[in-house]
Amino acid sequence: MRRLVLLLGLFASSWVQAQIFGPSNWQEGPVPEPPEFSVERLLRFEVNPNSPMVYAIDPQTLSISAEDRVVRYVVVASSPSGVRNVFYEGIRCPVGQVKTYARHSQGRWVPGSDPQWQGMASRPSRHALQLARQGACDNSGTPLRVSDIVRALSQVGINSTR
Repeated sequence: MRRLVLLLGLFASSWVQAQIFGPSNWQEGPVPEPPEFSVERLLRFEVNPNSPMVYAIDPQTLSISAEDRVVRYVVVASSPSGVRNVFYEGIRCPVGQVKTYARHSQGRWVPGSDPQWQGMASRPSRHALQLARQGACDNSGTPLRVSDIVRALSQVGINSTR
């Protein structure tokens, strides 16, 4: 009986871990090419109210992969002087990670040399953490539909950039 309880406990622990962190054998599926984006339809989200930088995504670039459940999007960071940094990124909601696949420079996408998943809480990824909190993730899970993300961001953000 004690073995049965121990086995049930191990199974329950593995199941809970898989629900929280995703399957341990998770692999990223094929990554689509960076999508076309428009600064005319940006959906703003708040990163740091004390920062002059404005962050926004083009909602038409949002996708949720059916294969690996990664939320992918184009994010635009704009400075008060009008300089824009544009990135194609993905978020793994269950484990709180982000990956930058490419950046837009001089009218074209430049792929990252060796993009790696990193924690969203790290300094260069704070915008991804705030995007996840404001709608790109559903608590620690991946939303079911892109429209859910857009609706959540629309309720929090302002639909324009400075």
